[in-house]
Amino acid sequence: MRTRSGTCYQEVHNMCRQKRTTDFNFTGARKRLKLLSGSPPQHDAFDTLPDDIVLAILAKLASTASCPADFITILSTCKRLNGLATHSVVLSKASSNCLAVKTKNWSEYSHRFLKRCSDAGNVEASYTLGMIRFYCFQNRESGASLMAKAAIRSHAPALYSLAVIQFNGSGGMKNDKDSRAGVALCARAAFLGHVDALRELGHCLQDGHGVSTNVTEGRRLLIQANARELAGVLTTTPSSLFSGKQLVGPLLSDFGCNVPVPEPHPANRFLIGWFAEKPASVEMRLCSYSGCGRVETRRHEFRRCSVCGDVNYCSRACQALDWKFRHRMTCREAFDGNGNGNGDINENGTMVDER
Repeated sequence: MRTRSGTCYQEVHNMCRQKRTTDFNFTGARKRLKLLSGSPPQHDAFDTLPDDIVLAILAKLASTASCPADFITILSTCKRLNGLATHSVVLSKASSNCLAVKTKNWSEYSHRFLKRCSDAGNVEASYTLGMIRFYCFQNRESGASLMAKAAIRSHAPALYSLAVIQFNGSGGMKNDKDSRAGVALCARAAFLGHVDALRELGHCLQDGHGVSTNVTEGRRLLIQANARELAGVLTTTPSSLFSGKQLVGPLLSDFGCNVPVPEPHPANRFLIGWFAEKPASVEMRLCSYSGCGRVETRRHEFRRCSVCGDVNYCSRACQALDWKFRHRMTCREAFDGNGNGNGDINENGTMVDER
């Protein structure tokens, strides 16, 4: 027994203290013997980690994963990781590469996973699933709603896709086109730095499509789109402009630079793969730009090249990009007598110089 001051019964106190020290030393020695003998520990260090720390680690992994397999592998590791990896905190941070499911791997499980990420507030999942539902499954209302959900949170690709839908009246009749709404959505996406939206808005200003004609401002936006592409290339592959390897195509011809074709968004890659594997089910025309993947929702929805009539596009941005990459080399009437291209072809068949 010990008093509050600790001065009485000193002998009993010393005996108890000696016993605790002996027990502690014996316990430590026993643990050291087990470690030396190679016997496994009784407790895993992972089990002692709080859930908050594990969630933070998984959220970081989901946001930096280069492909879905990097994240899906975690789900099959153990029961605890499976439960924490599907937490809303983790799913809301999943990047576009983490959600880039391939067409051949599409399943009901993939659909549910994207839907669960969208419900957790992941804008990339909302946009990707919205594009798949709108164009692949022809569920126009649900697809547009999911894209709008991402657009409300300032997701630039979703804003631009909704602008394309408004320009074309996709999912409705020809009279459902709303050029003014398309311009407004493009302006918002362009403000966020979306290059295709900048190009589309520049062409709209030049042609007076959905907005008052302003050729000077339109040309400025087209040059700004080229400048943003150039900056993106210099940031990602600074040596590509000066290396001796063969580059894909002239993207920044306005500046005399040749750069690789920009990588399509995972949602566009899914559309491309989907309609490539199921060509028999596609009754409408596809956008001729190889990096788009959009398909008509009614006949004669997309614009056609009025010079050759062999290609069609969902937007002016796709038309301009395809002209730089491919079509200027194949359009049979777009060259002068010396075989030199003169510019981009708009929907009226005239030539538009982006410079």
